[in-house]
Amino acid sequence: MESKPGLRILLIEDDGRTADLVRAGLAPEGHDIVVALDGRTGLLRAGGEAWDMIIVDRMLPGLDGLGLVRMLRGAGITTPALFLTALGGVDDRVDGLRAGGDDYLVKPFAIAELSARIAALMRRGSAKPADTVLRVADLTLDRLSREVSRAGQRIPLKPREFALLDYMMRHAGQVVTRTMLLEAVWDFHFDPQTSVVESHISRLRGKIDRGHAVELVQTIRGAGYRLGDAA
Repeated sequence: MESKPGLRILLIEDDGRTADLVRAGLAPEGHDIVVALDGRTGLLRAGGEAWDMIIVDRMLPGLDGLGLVRMLRGAGITTPALFLTALGGVDDRVDGLRAGGDDYLVKPFAIAELSARIAALMRRGSAKPADTVLRVADLTLDRLSREVSRAGQRIPLKPREFALLDYMMRHAGQVVTRTMLLEAVWDFHFDPQTSVVESHISRLRGKIDRGHAVELVQTIRGAGYRLGDAA
């Protein structure tokens, strides 16, 4: 079985240790990571070459990350851009997204989450019109009627549980992190320091998997959660 080719990613990052961490961490994915150490060099390379994605720090010598992404968008360059930065306040995130960023990840970060966000951005860029009926194994979710069933048996879900399952089914087979769920399902762009995700996952697991030999709601230790048949 042939593996999928990796992505060509421009990493605009002036901290050598972070650049080495990203390069080493994403190497198993087969991605080609090219590093630019300052904003102006990053802008020239981002605008002059073909990239699948750009990962950019906010605080850069020569030209800051916000200005860099604004200039790319102003030039009509739509390459997905992910901010990777120590500036983690709500206003900082809003500024990054308004500047044209497609996602925002705060340092310190886990490589597993960075990898998951890259994959999510790539899927978003190549997304087809959303299916109204989602299926994973014998689990079915109808987005129009808002009905969920497994093996033909209807499963009543509360609105937030439905939204959580909908997100996980749209990312079936992929690891989704706690942060991704907080942003997508609760619209929290900060960590509320509660167990809201864990408690909802637990309730969802009880409703989806109880009485079935195959557990579809999986906890991936140290990374997040995944919906799918582990077998």
